[in-house]
Amino acid sequence: MPYVAVSAISHPGLLRERNEDSLVAGPWTLCATVTENPQTLIFPLGTPLAVAVADGLGGHPGGDVASALVVRRIAALGPALSSEVAVRDALNLCNRAVFQAAGGEQGGDLAGMGSTVAGVVVQPDSLLVFNVGDSRVFAASRGDGLRQLSVDDSPPHPAGQTTSLVTQCLGGSLTYRAVEPHVTTESMAPGERYLICSDGLTDPVPTDVLDKVLQEHDDGRAAFELWRAAIEAGGPDNITVAVVRVQEE
Repeated sequence: MPYVAVSAISHPGLLRERNEDSLVAGPWTLCATVTENPQTLIFPLGTPLAVAVADGLGGHPGGDVASALVVRRIAALGPALSSEVAVRDALNLCNRAVFQAAGGEQGGDLAGMGSTVAGVVVQPDSLLVFNVGDSRVFAASRGDGLRQLSVDDSPPHPAGQTTSLVTQCLGGSLTYRAVEPHVTTESMAPGERYLICSDGLTDPVPTDVLDKVLQEHDDGRAAFELWRAAIEAGGPDNITVAVVRVQEE
């Protein structure tokens, strides 16, 4: 029977006091908490299955609240996300929900809270890829290297350097701002896997290291080794990783 395997881990890293990342896989959510070991979940391939990572904005209040709100909303809407239009509508709903939860135009203690998000919706014959912000989605093909599918919403910066700035996110401002989610449809090649992660992985760990880990390890072990690579690189930020594998037979 065809199925989807999702292996995930979420950790605050070495320098942050708390984890402001959240994750969703189908109806299952992991909200701003810590996993000591990767969790692997198996889902039948059929109904649209959303897998996503949300990264609460650092330096803003309520990053953990914002990321948790986003993944819970995606979990609720997931089975209906059968088209690019449906995904865009869902992300716009998330944007509005985060802004309203922060107090809307009236503001409050959570004013300005926000979150990035990146993920996929797995369908029997295709994959919907989406993101707002700088969390990322990659396709990992054995022998063909790592290919970024998401589009970074961040200003240009010198090669080899990273930036914590994002040009759009869900919520994150004192006045309501519409977003333009990046949503594309990808075909699913045999043997291809997908990596979804927050920038706590991609900022400290070079892409060639990510590729090497994914070439050498499968599922939960790959998620663990990616997390360990980020920790060995200093673990400067929250680290959330999901490895998605579609098994068609």
